[in-house]
Amino acid sequence: MTALESLVNDARALADGESVTGPESEVARQLAICNACRYCEGFCAVFPAMTRRLEFPTADVHYLANLCHNCGACLHACQYAPPHEFAVNVPKAMAEVRRETYITYAWPQPLGVLYKRNGLAVSLALAAALSLFLVLALAFNGTLWGGDLQGDFYRLFPHNLLVAMFLPVFAWVVLALGFGVTRFLSDVGPVTSAQAATSRDLSGAAYDALTLKYLDGGHGDGCHNEDDAYTLSRRRAHHLTFYGFLLCFVATSLGTVYHYVFGWVAPYDLPSLPKVLGAVGGISLLLGTAGLFRLKWHRHPLHGDAAQAPMDYGFIALLFLTSLTGLLLWWLRGTDALALMLALHLGLVMALFTTLPYGKFAHGVFRSAALLRWAVERRQPNPIGIGDD
Repeated sequence: MTALESLVNDARALADGESVTGPESEVARQLAICNACRYCEGFCAVFPAMTRRLEFPTADVHYLANLCHNCGACLHACQYAPPHEFAVNVPKAMAEVRRETYITYAWPQPLGVLYKRNGLAVSLALAAALSLFLVLALAFNGTLWGGDLQGDFYRLFPHNLLVAMFLPVFAWVVLALGFGVTRFLSDVGPVTSAQAATSRDLSGAAYDALTLKYLDGGHGDGCHNEDDAYTLSRRRAHHLTFYGFLLCFVATSLGTVYHYVFGWVAPYDLPSLPKVLGAVGGISLLLGTAGLFRLKWHRHPLHGDAAQAPMDYGFIALLFLTSLTGLLLWWLRGTDALALMLALHLGLVMALFTTLPYGKFAHGVFRSAALLRWAVERRQPNPIGIGDD
């Protein structure tokens, strides 16, 4: 019996045994087969990281699952993929473990259950409730429709009030995600590397995350979506979404600096920097989320975890509607619809940030942490002595 056959038989025994009870155990079973085959070793960081291990404890499984970018290349290349009896589907198994990671490392931990319930309906219902509250507040004050506002949002909601509304929410997002990812790194750190990250590791991980290096399928032609064809569409849609969101966030932050540091009060017009950044970011976010929705809708059924689809669609919908209402707010600024559109936009923004720590946004944070751990690990000698990367 060859070494490959032996390891595959061991993996089959694990699959039939009572010890395989959850997503982490299923990933360990599949990686035992992959570790014997190694056909996909050059596809992404998961496989060279895998070859540094002979066993896969829970911390390692969480680390490797978040290192996976769900590009699907390994699934379409695998000779043991369904309908083979070994049923190796790494993208799906890793996606299921990622959700377990979010639940395990949620802060406060009891709120981890929200990852199972933060779906499209919940996201939109929260946005609708917050928007309705703001609409009623404006109606009670008699400022919902009409009035000579001259495009000035602060006549409806003073700047200090907006800061008081959003600053606690933003602080909560930072704390919740910060505590969660710190615990994650603490748990996977001793397993993957005993050395601290250097500036080179930080820059390397940042480059891999910001360029979405591992959505190129390992060869630069892209990954898979609905079939065996290679495409860069997912990489481009993610880039448009992320950088659009980043530009909008920078525009808002810069407007706050203008207000408190320089005394330059909004509204700002072109060619002011906040307006340029906000316009470019809003359009980019609109295009990116529309692209992600289309790609998600047509995604191959064997890719990813179907149970997470509501969470994915909820996040995409909030991002899309936030960018859409932001652009409409600019367009309708001089009309009687200003107050209503502002209430809708602010409700969506608050719903988006409220759900960030317990929705799809978390995958970017944990994936970046896994990339940092990989940057540290890959410069170390291979601990099992079967060659270096």
